[in-house]
Amino acid sequence: QVQLVESGGGLVQPGGSLRLSCAASGSGFSIYVMGWYRQAPGKQRELVATIAPGNIMYYADSVKGRFTISRDNAKKTGYLQMNSLKPEDTAVYYCNILRSLKGPGIVNWGQGTQVTVSS
Repeated sequence: QVQLVESGGGLVQPGGSLRLSCAASGSGFSIYVMGWYRQAPGKQRELVATIAPGNIMYYADSVKGRFTISRDNAKKTGYLQMNSLKPEDTAVYYCNILRSLKGPGIVNWGQGTQVTVSS
């Protein structure tokens, strides 16, 4: 029943910051694990970060200490705060709901939001 729409991507210089949003519609958002994925050109989609009910979180090693995942159940919105961005963070970022803390995704993939880190 949940549908998700990503926003907040853009072009930033290395070391910059972006805040991505994942707006949900439908019922049941608060009971799901929510996650962010990304896919760079020529690479497989990878799991970046997740947050489960009770604020249990997972981060990929590549983003630990730089990215922060959060959610506002009242607003049915998830967030990914990205700091100290690197060129290798360049990718299309997608949000989804997951079967467990480390995936896989359940909802059909949407358009995602493009993040480009370049000088």
